[in-house]
Amino acid sequence: MSKLYGTFPAVDDVSFDVPVGSVTGLLGPHGAGKSTLIGMLLGLVRPSSGSALVDGAPLREAPNPGGAVGAVTSPAALHPKRTVRNHVDLYVTAQSLSDDRAQEALALVGLTAQADRLVGTLSVGEQQRAAIAGALVGHPQSLVIDEPAQGWAPDTSAWLAGFLPGFARRGGSVLIASRSLQPVGSMLDRMVILSRGRLVYSASTAALRAAHRDRLVVASSNAASLALALAAAGVTDAQIRPDGRLGIAGADTQSIVAIAGRAGVQIFDIAGERTDLEHAYLTLAAGAQAGRPS
Repeated sequence: MSKLYGTFPAVDDVSFDVPVGSVTGLLGPHGAGKSTLIGMLLGLVRPSSGSALVDGAPLREAPNPGGAVGAVTSPAALHPKRTVRNHVDLYVTAQSLSDDRAQEALALVGLTAQADRLVGTLSVGEQQRAAIAGALVGHPQSLVIDEPAQGWAPDTSAWLAGFLPGFARRGGSVLIASRSLQPVGSMLDRMVILSRGRLVYSASTAALRAAHRDRLVVASSNAASLALALAAAGVTDAQIRPDGRLGIAGADTQSIVAIAGRAGVQIFDIAGERTDLEHAYLTLAAGAQAGRPS
């Protein structure tokens, strides 16, 4: 899908799947196109080209949209003078559901005791979960959750980490947007990374982790010769960096020193480098932004 505002490409030829049984993270910094893309998926924004399909058809064609997708796009839109129960009842009424669905949804998000409180008296985390309760009343097959502007509250993050993987294991699918991996990374099976409207990564979290392994960074007298010697010894993941050092994965310090000695390469320094998923995500997003003109 693509979305142009005038000549500005808010979303530029993005395509990906959200498999059943998975939690997929839609990641990117401010302005990456996450909310625009979710709007197109939900039929709230008209694509300039392409289409978003839910079970093979646009969401607007689903006989029961609320049973197909439960969506949270703006927790801040909750009316502060409504009770929590009244807020959720609006979704029940809109979908012509039985009255007990509201109570079920509030129980799922841990707000049964707050049902008669005004939304405006809740904590930020409770308000976020009240918004999610509205998305759950239709027993949807999929959940689409856009991160609120202020980020996820700690109690909401903890609840999401427990609830969303279980929802997926029961045969659902989840797309959750976030600017940062920190609040959602532990629950993600797949990652879709956007930068300035473009897709820069779409694959499993495990694949990203494998591609950004911990490394030993070696300063030596001849990085190219050391890389060749390592490759001859079966260590093929060695990358010469702009500063002349060699980043090596799949070998320990003792092995590197021994191989360097046999190759006549002098070792000056070896330092460990741990790469976590957050760093890998930020590297991908930053690299794409640096490579694209403003």
